[in-house]
Amino acid sequence: MARPRTFDEDRALDAAMLAFWANGYEATSTQDLCAATGLGRSSIYNTFSSKHDLFKRALARYIELMTVPQTALLEDPRTPPLERIRVLFARIVDGEFEQRPEGRSIGCLTVNTIVELAGRDAEAAELVLRDQGLRLASLAAVIAAGQRAGEISARRTPDELARFLNAVIGGMRVAAKGGADRPAVEAIAATALDALAL
Repeated sequence: MARPRTFDEDRALDAAMLAFWANGYEATSTQDLCAATGLGRSSIYNTFSSKHDLFKRALARYIELMTVPQTALLEDPRTPPLERIRVLFARIVDGEFEQRPEGRSIGCLTVNTIVELAGRDAEAAELVLRDQGLRLASLAAVIAAGQRAGEISARRTPDELARFLNAVIGGMRVAAKGGADRPAVEAIAATALDALAL
């Protein structure tokens, strides 16, 4: 009979997520995961089967924690469409300057994963592409609503503008991770908002 688990699996998953988020997949060793989660090597492998399996679950957890509230924000009909995008950018900027162990931004786990693994890890790429599809759909919907309301320029299609904003968001995160200060990242967001204007 298997022994019952004596730890909180969700808490361990969140701790592993933070370790991967801060250090990347390759640079996070099993020992790092043991230190982050407080679990022994055998407990990690008995629960998650492999470092890669733990990473996939941590990435899925990150996507759930980040995408669901951002999508809810973009879909809130009580707020004008352009204001929803402005608030999303503000939250992203805040997030970049709150998550700063050792004085630097840790960026976005999905963007970090694209840069590090997407070209050689099909399972990670699939998770990221599925998340990107959800984000693009939400952005396109709010842009279309803004165009109908006369708040957002219709010179480009909602899909084109959604891809532009998604690239801006990724760029903001990379800039912050690379050492850009808050005013610089805020200026990127402001420029993107200006580009949407009529």
